[in-house]
Amino acid sequence: MGIARAILAVLAISGAAQAAEFGSPGGPPPSNLDEISSVLRQDPYDLELLISFGTSKGGSAGHLALALRDGAPGDDLVYSANFYADRDPKHAERHYTDNLMATIPKKEYLYGTSSSLGPKGSFGLDFGEVYKRSVIGVRVRGVPAAEREKLVAFFKRLNDDFRARAKDTEYHQGEITYDYLRLNCAKTLGSAFRYGAGYDDVKIESPWVLGGRPVVVFLNDTLPTEMAMKLIEAWDKRGYGMDVVLYRKYQGSNYFDPLEEEKISFMYLPNRFPSVRSRDFRREHDRYRDHDNLYAMYLLYNMSRYFIGVDGEKKQLVIERRFTPRPFAEASKIAAESAKSDSGNFARMEEFKPKGKGYDETTDNEPASDAMPDSAPC
Repeated sequence: MGIARAILAVLAISGAAQAAEFGSPGGPPPSNLDEISSVLRQDPYDLELLISFGTSKGGSAGHLALALRDGAPGDDLVYSANFYADRDPKHAERHYTDNLMATIPKKEYLYGTSSSLGPKGSFGLDFGEVYKRSVIGVRVRGVPAAEREKLVAFFKRLNDDFRARAKDTEYHQGEITYDYLRLNCAKTLGSAFRYGAGYDDVKIESPWVLGGRPVVVFLNDTLPTEMAMKLIEAWDKRGYGMDVVLYRKYQGSNYFDPLEEEKISFMYLPNRFPSVRSRDFRREHDRYRDHDNLYAMYLLYNMSRYFIGVDGEKKQLVIERRFTPRPFAEASKIAAESAKSDSGNFARMEEFKPKGKGYDETTDNEPASDAMPDSAPC
């Protein structure tokens, strides 16, 4: 009787796994994931900065992670600050908290439906990001191997310091643990480049100190897109080449996080380019109007090489568009001119056709119809 029950239990688990929907944990990943990944890896790049869209109301800040090429077998390895590594006992009970910097193969990070971190990995955060929100990848080529090795060493140090409960290092005042404002995804990556790879030109502000105690303020440096802009400028100064890939959100996921207070399916969550400044946070899916937000969005759009989408019916990835990416200097000039013009017209509350193109043309972030010319076929 015991054996029969065991067999029934196995069959039940197997049936549940088979019944899991596409775009949910345990469901099938895109059937051509390896094929599309191979196409993207034909291009020369050494690392990829992954900028996740915001999912809260208004223009939320999103998330920032870094993928190093060939860090995982046949794949890149993503280093992502662990939102739950904050010493909260509830988080330790329910979520993965072994490391401050989680390491995840990129295909899993973007499209995976199971986690190498174990059962406590968070779907839509640690793995399967694209089922919850879009992700922009800034791919960087020409980065010396020694620099990449220093980044890896610093990420290891972050984890060592986290486990040792280290305090007051040169890169952070206070205990080394995740903090949404003081030691978040933007600061961990910025610190890796500044203190690990020696990017002295990447400035990281510290919280103000009043009466010997730190006063936490929402500094721009703690915003992922703000840090991304600093890193992009630093890479350009070093002569590194860059292009951009948009990994577009799959709009059909019925999954919701059972641990969240609000049980909202991923398909209904906002999906918006992460804001640089806070002025646009009040706006829902309305187009951005602040100069800095427009500049960041226009810059990355003009550096685009691929838009990668998800075909829910075929359960496959699709290369929606191929572009000829503009070099940083050209893209920056166009973005700056367009952002200045458009933000001024918005401020004057005039009716006009925006000059710049970005990722928020519609609520589903559809590209403009008059996109840049296609590059050579893959």
